[in-house]
Amino acid sequence: MLEVIGVRFKKAGKIYYFDPADFYITTEDYVIVETVRGVEFGKVVLTEKQVDEEDVVLPLKKVIRVANDTDKRTVVENQEQAEKAFEVGVRKISDHKLEMNLVEVEYTFDRNKIIFYFTSDGRVDFRTLVKDLAAQFKTRIELRQIGVRDEAKMLGGIGPCGRMLCCSTFLGDFEPVSIKMAKDQNLSLNPAKISGLCGRLMCCLKYENDDYETAKRELPDIGQAMKTPYGRGKVVGLNILERLVQIEMPESDRIVEYTLDELIDEGILAKATE
Repeated sequence: MLEVIGVRFKKAGKIYYFDPADFYITTEDYVIVETVRGVEFGKVVLTEKQVDEEDVVLPLKKVIRVANDTDKRTVVENQEQAEKAFEVGVRKISDHKLEMNLVEVEYTFDRNKIIFYFTSDGRVDFRTLVKDLAAQFKTRIELRQIGVRDEAKMLGGIGPCGRMLCCSTFLGDFEPVSIKMAKDQNLSLNPAKISGLCGRLMCCLKYENDDYETAKRELPDIGQAMKTPYGRGKVVGLNILERLVQIEMPESDRIVEYTLDELIDEGILAKATE
């Protein structure tokens, strides 16, 4: 087992593991570390975590130092420069008449590279734009095309629920979301009601999906025959969240409601599945 710390480089970004070396580090600290992009500034979100060697990429990079006030000022200056670079980027894209939408500009901590994040409906030949930007800023330039979900994560906003977008506040990774999840939860399949600001299915459809899948395995199916103390009937309704089953009794022309526990305790569900 290895002792590591977890570091985020963006508010809701992925967590990357690093060797704390001999530094005393807390979750209140910021650190300077070496990454594939170069030297970076990140927020410590996990400390004293034990992980298997198979779960990390070896050799594990060590923390260079705990960030000081000078490092923090550098980050602020980089953000200010990134805002100016954004304005230049928008103007250059317009000059080159490219079909692309600039979303965000980011300086690496050591200022060895400027990354321009953009969206586009298709592939874009931006070779001349890169040369133009490199001549302007005198440093390495990277143009990175992102998807609409990444755009929403970067820009943020308020979702249909009235809260800040999950992706921009706490989701580190996007998990697959399918229309089947909406169907299993008996939600309206109207795209306007189950889509987020990005236009894709809302990430929150995933949150309760496991509970719905468990409930569907436990509860009988609609139309399934049931033998109850009141006679034979069939399932006509389910309340998955409350684990309630409605059984229609043709002989008495009534509908009886049972909880899942009652079905099991009275042996109704067991008899129906024998």
